Amino acid sequence: MRAARLIKLVLLLQSRPLMTGAELARQLEVSERTVARDVLALSEAGVPVYADRGRSGGYRLVGGYRTRLTGLGRTEAEALFLSGVPSALREMGLADAASAARLKVSAALLPELRDASSSAAQRFHLDAPGWWQPADPPPLLPALAEAVWDDRRVTARYRRRDGEEVERGLDPYGLVLKGGVWYLIARVASDFRSYRVDRFTAVSAAAEKRFRRDGTFDLPGFWEEHAALFARSLLRERVVLRLTADGVRRLPHVVDRRSGEEAVATAGPPDAADGRVTVTLRVEGLDVAYEQLLALGPEAEVLEPEELRGRMAGAAGRMARLYGPGA
Repeated sequence: MRAARLIKLVLLLQSRPLMTGAELARQLEVSERTVARDVLALSEAGVPVYADRGRSGGYRLVGGYRTRLTGLGRTEAEALFLSGVPSALREMGLADAASAARLKVSAALLPELRDASSSAAQRFHLDAPGWWQPADPPPLLPALAEAVWDDRRVTARYRRRDGEEVERGLDPYGLVLKGGVWYLIARVASDFRSYRVDRFTAVSAAAEKRFRRDGTFDLPGFWEEHAALFARSLLRERVVLRLTADGVRRLPHVVDRRSGEEAVATAGPPDAADGRVTVTLRVEGLDVAYEQLLALGPEAEVLEPEELRGRMAGAAGRMARLYGPGA
């Protein structure tokens, strides 16, 4: 375990010009005292690790020291070849670069691990596009991907949801593939926004216009927050329900999960007469709510709005006529 930690410590210092003891301890999941002992062990073994003292100090490698890619186990090697999504790389125009990188890594592996790439590819495959969606990538995706890699500012024309085209100057920070749809995350002035790539109608990048990337920007964190806010913005209607205990358990599985869990968490106490609880549920629309709540059957009673309660009563009446006595 310690040998693997020492290798990881060296690789971390290769990736950054300077790292504090606290940063290394957090990455290695050990104490700062352990980091100091590991650095001493590396120095004694001939690895040129230097400690800068003071408030802005830390650890760094001197003399341009680099370690070779050795010591990979089979599980690590196979995981490495799973780290890319072939279809996504192909759509961004990076298939050739990824292929060359895999070839170089394969050449550096021990002979008994050379089959790691084919071993992983034969066991796992990610099919990113959603069902019944066109598989053709957006035509301007490669140009945007190149701008993202080069930190190059672009001028783009974008078709908004209402059909109007607007021109924007964008600092393209990252690309996200969600359910077969590509999104560009870009900075406009001081704000970060997301754009559907298939709505761009023109993209041009000036060779001399590079932007300074904000080192604190976290793409996965931004997307998670953005996706949650977007999903919540779709829930514009409110429905009041009375649920049985089974209805409470099943509600998050038939409606938007977060909305269902929020409704259950804020429910009032059970009714003394029949044990049902009253909840307020956020839904996308009454048509969607009607289809979703039908799945709960008699475990859910709609109290409000009256329009939805009437539709549910009508469905219940038709069901009774189908399955009632003499049907």
